[in-house]
Amino acid sequence: MRLADVSVVPFLDLRGTVLEIETDLEVSWNDVIANATFFGGPVLRRFEMEWAHYCGTRNAVGVANGTDAIELTLRALGIGAGDEVIVPTNTFVATAEAVMHSGATPRFVDVDPSTLLLTADAVDDAVNARTSAVIVVHLYGSVAPMYEINAVARRRGLIVLEDAAQAHGAREGHRRAGSFATAGCFSFYPGKNLGAFGDAGAVVTDDDALAGRIRVLADHGRTSHTNHDFVGRNSRLDALQAAVLLAKLPHLDEWNRARRQARVLYQEWLIDDRVVWPAARSDTESVVHLNVVLVPDRDRVRDELSRRGVQTGVHYPVPCHWQKPYAAFASMPLPVAEHVAQHLVSLPMFPHITEEQVQRVCVELGRVLQVVGS
Repeated sequence: MRLADVSVVPFLDLRGTVLEIETDLEVSWNDVIANATFFGGPVLRRFEMEWAHYCGTRNAVGVANGTDAIELTLRALGIGAGDEVIVPTNTFVATAEAVMHSGATPRFVDVDPSTLLLTADAVDDAVNARTSAVIVVHLYGSVAPMYEINAVARRRGLIVLEDAAQAHGAREGHRRAGSFATAGCFSFYPGKNLGAFGDAGAVVTDDDALAGRIRVLADHGRTSHTNHDFVGRNSRLDALQAAVLLAKLPHLDEWNRARRQARVLYQEWLIDDRVVWPAARSDTESVVHLNVVLVPDRDRVRDELSRRGVQTGVHYPVPCHWQKPYAAFASMPLPVAEHVAQHLVSLPMFPHITEEQVQRVCVELGRVLQVVGS
């Protein structure tokens, strides 16, 4: 099967990953169906155990999606009304949305102009009497400076959570994203590096008691079959999605390696002073969830690339503090995120992208930049 037509380079093509897992998925899927254990059961428990082991944590709790993973963790930690949570503004709105649903309020901060990631200094500067926690977003597949941020958090008395929805398998040194803080929150939306066939999520943590509280809250606050001691919600990871994730997990490191190799090719072939790549932090290993660059006249560049058969994305054209429901939570301009929102474009990236496709994108972008610059 040909994975993609080189005359049109898709922004994302997941067919290759599905083909690789067909046989293993059939076995896991049939186990679920044969036992009719569509919630809970051995397949879900096995995935939770293997995901915790992969991330280097004691526990993993499957939930319905990545947004719930953040909200339930905040609630399980007692963070809510009257609390403020530091959040980088250049993230998908779900990070801030989860804070709002917990009853707390987000405090948006800017990011490093080189890496586009949250910094310890930004956290330190944003702390006030109401600040209870910080959510660090490992954006685009790169790990934020967790050791520095954790040091500030300890000094300031803050809880640290990781939004690792874009960083499945990303590392700093020998530790993976999700293992640096009180808890790591993951989405397994289909387009993620480890993606289900629908919505799914998980929380990983070394705190056994926290994992237990999250599990209770995700199951309607249930403490026994008939007793509900807390106001919870229905946020369970179903076993069919767990079966998909189990089948994919053994391939994740290789798929991430393929993404990194594709970005190496991009950077070798796309040499143009008008293209700015986010800097890589030393001793880290990105999983290149998104392949982002900054370019002049971004919207025109995207239109021209589309005409030439190259699909692109933008992550994110409207930062959180510019979104109507969240505008009240930024006390000052956030110039880095605002600049990035106007210049960033996400180029095609997926594990089975071919050298020919990467070369096609680089050639066409080079030609478009000549047109835009003329």
